[in-house]
Amino acid sequence: MIPPPLNAVDSGQESLKIMPPADSAAIGHDEVTLALSKVESAEHLGPAMESLRVRLSTLNLVVRASPAANESAEDVVGEEEEFLCAKTVHFMRHGQGFHNLLADRATAAGVVWEQYSRSDTNPYVAPEILDAPLTHKGRLQASSLRTEDLDPQPSAIFVSPLCRALQTAVLAFGHLVGREDVPFLSHETIREMTGVHTCDQRRPIREQAAEFPMVDFGLHEDADEDGIFEEDRRESTLEVGMRIYSFLEWLSGREEEVVGVVSHSGWLMTLFNGVLLTDFDELKAWFQTGEIRSVRLVFSIEK
Repeated sequence: MIPPPLNAVDSGQESLKIMPPADSAAIGHDEVTLALSKVESAEHLGPAMESLRVRLSTLNLVVRASPAANESAEDVVGEEEEFLCAKTVHFMRHGQGFHNLLADRATAAGVVWEQYSRSDTNPYVAPEILDAPLTHKGRLQASSLRTEDLDPQPSAIFVSPLCRALQTAVLAFGHLVGREDVPFLSHETIREMTGVHTCDQRRPIREQAAEFPMVDFGLHEDADEDGIFEEDRRESTLEVGMRIYSFLEWLSGREEEVVGVVSHSGWLMTLFNGVLLTDFDELKAWFQTGEIRSVRLVFSIEK
């Protein structure tokens, strides 16, 4: 059950205002949204995902996933593997963005478009939704997660540099904003599969940093402009999977044992279906907007 959000949280400097509790109708997913999610979920599965799994099987880092309340880390390490560490990760998809709203409305109107094309009927390429922000519904979804009731609490938040994810992180983890012992770090490898769709092109880091001063963008170094997005080519599943693998390598070296990760549907679909090893179908399912799952990750190295 999702409890209501706080009215305000203490950022250490001033209160971060959070919207009042939303009823389930205001933040829920209608039939159009759910139908579209089935279509887009299916598009991410298939031969490309299998090819990613084959490629990653040649690398030595192995990461297994299970619901956070499951068995101990040592029990899930293979005989030919050396245990590295175990972490609890609260994975979250951003709340509804304006690109999601446009796609829902186009679907409801019977509009058909070719995915990852620059066609006039594709709602994801509208120039007005570059680095799409959250809708009012998306902000309510993020605020309604009440992450202060999570147990255990995260000691760091890692977030995609796209606007909708940054907004979600600040709203959903508002009770942690401003705490020096809980950094909010933007990480390029957590961003959505990119290319073609304008909504997945990020603004310059200088603009994100000005709007989100509570987030540390230091990991981007000199990458101010978006150096990944290509207007005429979509990232492949393999490329996204290797980005995720790189993030997991980085995460395995972090000292935090409990973290939050705020990302996107395609990234999360690739993570749980192509990169992580898991037998839990509920983890492989499509993330809806404003959804959070607490997951135990066990890291090991093949001997």
